[in-house]
Amino acid sequence: MADKCDLCLLGLIILSSLLTGISGVDDHVFISSGEYVRLPCNNALSDCKSKTAWNYNSFRRSAAVELITGGIKNKDTERHERLSLESDCSLNIKNVTEEDYGLYICQQWIYVNGKDQRQGPDARVYLHVLHVSVSPSSSSSSSSSSSSSSSQTGISPGRSVTLSCQLYLYTGFSCDDLVSYEGVELLWVNQAGVDLKTDSRYQILSSSDQYHCIIITLTTTLLNEDNNREWRCQLTHRNQLKTSVRYTVKYSGEKTVLEEPHNVSNTKVYQYH
Repeated sequence: MADKCDLCLLGLIILSSLLTGISGVDDHVFISSGEYVRLPCNNALSDCKSKTAWNYNSFRRSAAVELITGGIKNKDTERHERLSLESDCSLNIKNVTEEDYGLYICQQWIYVNGKDQRQGPDARVYLHVLHVSVSPSSSSSSSSSSSSSSSQTGISPGRSVTLSCQLYLYTGFSCDDLVSYEGVELLWVNQAGVDLKTDSRYQILSSSDQYHCIIITLTTTLLNEDNNREWRCQLTHRNQLKTSVRYTVKYSGEKTVLEEPHNVSNTKVYQYH
């Protein structure tokens, strides 16, 4: 029994170290796809334009990508046009996509004795992206490049629709630990904020895979009264709302639009201590 307790304690210590990070405090930013996000650099020096470097790590890449070097954007990166560096060394990303999730590292460099030297600890920011997709898809569907919205035509009463809400989350620990110890949760709710699991007309299923730490799908058959009805996928951490995506049903040849609610602060940054 003592051995089992020792193993449990060791597991909690390891989890705590992963949440805390090498520098003592890591920033975790939750954002919905299509939005604008600011990633803070907590080790900033006075001259960010000449001394700052931002690197990006993802499970989908074998090596880190240099986004900013010496305060200058690297033009050979695919997200070059969507990046900008602020005077406080923070990194801005516009029109966030699910491909942007990952670990961003801000480093500061100074010139000493004829060569560059890294100054202070790295500032680590984990960017987690919430994204919703709709099926079955339509050949006439389209998407917007300037906002987190997609549209689908051909939707009508009597059709079955499935909304898949996916959290692209970069961590050094398992999804089970994230849910159990940190209380991260995805929910489908109606306009009043009521959990749709309480309504038998909706099938709600949760799962995970290699890239999506949490997936929650909503499946239902559309009714006549569903026109202009709104469903929201919301992400909570320890029962506090972090970000959400809403889906509004449109009939009579109108487009079905997936859009961000305006009353949610999507650039909320919180820290694991």
